[in-house]
Amino acid sequence: MRPLLLVLAVLVAACGADGSGNETIPAVTDSGVLKVGIGDSVRYGDSPQQVGSLRLPIDAGEGPFPVIAFIHGGFWRNTYDSSLSEPQAADARSKGYATWNFEYRRVGDEGGGYPGTLDDIATAIDALARIDAPLDLDRVFVVGHSAGGHLALWVGQRDDPVVVPRLVVGQAPVADLAGSLDLGRGAVEGFMGGTPEQIPAAYDEADPARRLPVKVPQLIVHGLRDDDVPFEVVAPYIDKAGDSVDALLFEDEGHFDVIDPASPSWEATLAYLAGI
Repeated sequence: MRPLLLVLAVLVAACGADGSGNETIPAVTDSGVLKVGIGDSVRYGDSPQQVGSLRLPIDAGEGPFPVIAFIHGGFWRNTYDSSLSEPQAADARSKGYATWNFEYRRVGDEGGGYPGTLDDIATAIDALARIDAPLDLDRVFVVGHSAGGHLALWVGQRDDPVVVPRLVVGQAPVADLAGSLDLGRGAVEGFMGGTPEQIPAAYDEADPARRLPVKVPQLIVHGLRDDDVPFEVVAPYIDKAGDSVDALLFEDEGHFDVIDPASPSWEATLAYLAGI
């Protein structure tokens, strides 16, 4: 995978999810570490989309705090942004977690799609190790929804990570790229830049179903009323992965219910995290 230059910077001016707005970038120390306060934005690369929001829990002591990194969905397209994950992130902070809700290059952005999106995800997760904040890096949980669920599962299977999550959570994840070519009006092929027959090596790198067995534990959270990523598309992945993957299934929930902080599935997800 092509390496990305890691540049961490605090954005002291208001900045949107796409990195827009005026910004002042302070000098980086020789070690590349920056102090980051509650609510600061962190730039982890040079592209406008390579920015995230790091927030600490309020009134929870001095830490170190367990961290939930959120990867939003949207079939890898730049139609959606990290605001999708913010309601869950706010709820997680109220329960004692630090949150890292970050943006990344998607299809439609310069450099987005395979492999640039994967480069961003890897760099954003590893950036946690270079942020001077009271974070418990032994308790990092990566939670992704839909296409973000694919990326979360991939995080748990990638090679040579700096930050190794304790658990990755796929909420209605696109867990099997090659088996999901019919989803989202060609979303998988649009993300990958071709079919499995055309670019098999790329699918070998990017497809969680082709990277089994998993390297860190996984949790799949899925609603059985999901029409966007139907459970029957994900079930073969769970069966193939075996005991290293747990699943929480909810009969009355659909695709977006699993990211609703008021939903039973999110309550169950937080309970699962608290138990490991």
